[in-house]
Amino acid sequence: MTRMRAVDAVVLILEKEGATETFGLPGAAINPLYSAMRAHGGIRHTLARHVEGASHMADGYTRAAAGNIGICLGTSGPAGTDMITGLYAAAADSQPILCITGQAPVAVLDKEDFQAVDIASIAKPVTKMAKTVLEAGQVPGVFQSAFQLMRSARPGPVLIDLPIDVQQTEIDFDIDTYEPLVPSKPAATSAQAEKVLDLIAAAKHPLIIAGGGILNADAADKLVEFAEATSIPVSPTLMGWGTIPDGHPLQAGMVGIQTHVRYGNASFLESDLVIGIGNRWANRRTGDLGVYRNGRKFVHIDIEPTQIGRVFSPDYGVVSDAGAALDALLSAARGRTEAAGLPDFTGWAGECTARKSTEHRKTNYTDMPIKPQRVYQEMNAAFDEDVTYVSTIGLSQIAGAQMLHVYKPRHWINAGQAGPLGWTGPAALGVAKAKPEETVVALSGDYDFQFMIEELAVGAQHKIPYLHVVVNNSYLGLIRQSQRGFDMDYHVSLAFDNINSSGEAASYGVDHVAVAQGLGCKALRVEDPELIGEGLRVAKELMDEHQVPVVVEVILERVTNISMGAALDNINEFDVLAQTPADAPTALTPMGEMSAAK
Repeated sequence: MTRMRAVDAVVLILEKEGATETFGLPGAAINPLYSAMRAHGGIRHTLARHVEGASHMADGYTRAAAGNIGICLGTSGPAGTDMITGLYAAAADSQPILCITGQAPVAVLDKEDFQAVDIASIAKPVTKMAKTVLEAGQVPGVFQSAFQLMRSARPGPVLIDLPIDVQQTEIDFDIDTYEPLVPSKPAATSAQAEKVLDLIAAAKHPLIIAGGGILNADAADKLVEFAEATSIPVSPTLMGWGTIPDGHPLQAGMVGIQTHVRYGNASFLESDLVIGIGNRWANRRTGDLGVYRNGRKFVHIDIEPTQIGRVFSPDYGVVSDAGAALDALLSAARGRTEAAGLPDFTGWAGECTARKSTEHRKTNYTDMPIKPQRVYQEMNAAFDEDVTYVSTIGLSQIAGAQMLHVYKPRHWINAGQAGPLGWTGPAALGVAKAKPEETVVALSGDYDFQFMIEELAVGAQHKIPYLHVVVNNSYLGLIRQSQRGFDMDYHVSLAFDNINSSGEAASYGVDHVAVAQGLGCKALRVEDPELIGEGLRVAKELMDEHQVPVVVEVILERVTNISMGAALDNINEFDVLAQTPADAPTALTPMGEMSAAK
């Protein structure tokens, strides 16, 4: 057996587990681990400007590719508490990130030592495991268990807290005989798959809801294969967007009371059987449950047993990994097809496809200040099907989900459940770190952008290029819109006359271009809708040339209300709908095309 410090064993374990991308900040209580990383040389590290930012970078890295586990590192005390928001965002969306914190020596725990806090107790509600390791000999086993837990059942984050003396204690450890533990994942049985197909066989208008669990299982191809084998239309959730390409005939459109397309809601309301796979019936999707559930049966397939019946009781529930469930469903469907045991749903699928050429929202505005819809139209035109979008919360995210297009798995990366402001920028850095050869485009409102704006310096220092579109109305837009119900506009305006700025944008307050440039990045501002496309083109050139983040700030009209409502059949359309194809030139299916084909 080899004698080494516990932290030297940790680094070897990270390498063997395939988790070698770290984001964090060194500090006194975590310096031993940094010394082990330096000596090893094979663990990559990105120095963040804020520890919460490091946790979001790790989260973005994890989400960018199947099998990734991002790691965030911090010292004792406030570093761990700063990362709680990142752990919450990862846990809420079932993302495995590993948080490693330093800690005061074991002998002074619970004695109010400097920067000593019981971070394991604080982190427990937002992790699958949170543990302060008190014996150095336990370190390898704790890390081995952590990786198994992160990958088992519903994925999620883990926090391991290492007292400084535990880190430096020598232990006997043999990395050559260390083996990762096999993750545990439930799998649907053939009998359960047959039961689901029985329900499908009795339906006339079935619809598949494709959730983020399909991405976690790396099973998007299986989803498309099952949909094609049965001719059942698919509606992705916000977390599952990209599991089936937007351009696929069976992609029926996203459903919801905020993030949705009109034809998606219309098709859902015509369905009589809904098969949810790897989804959680999020309230921003369902809205009024009476409307959502009325007249239709539900199947719910999810890897986490407690999710079944959590929001409402389905007609049939299956606890299974999404990939394993799709394997079983495909096998059963092939048998039914050969025996002519499933109905032909091509007519129903055709109806859903035809709706894609109807009820478009207008995007082709020429108004100044710019209406936000025009920004998404220009983004559709500027970026190809390989682009990866990153966003988190606000009217920018909601409008983006209504108007942008996504064609591949993990090409819409979004903090769907927690929605922490400030997540977008650092998460985009993590995504760009994982996809160095691909175009990564972040989408933020001005307040989300300001929350962790300092992390732009990380991209400049470490040469991590991505493009950040900031739609600036100098408002907390989503909160302002929600305040309409209280007949107020209270403490949600970010506007002020900036004494250091000039031109129209001076009255919008913070000069995002100046700040971005001061942090070592490139930035430009667009105030004319006809120049948005040119701005995005120039930004891509600057990104390629300088290999740093590039900010494109678009100055919007101060007040725009984005379509949303309380129920799927009661969406408030604040702006006019498209009347001609020219009103929505980047719609997936040009307006009227399908009806004209008939």
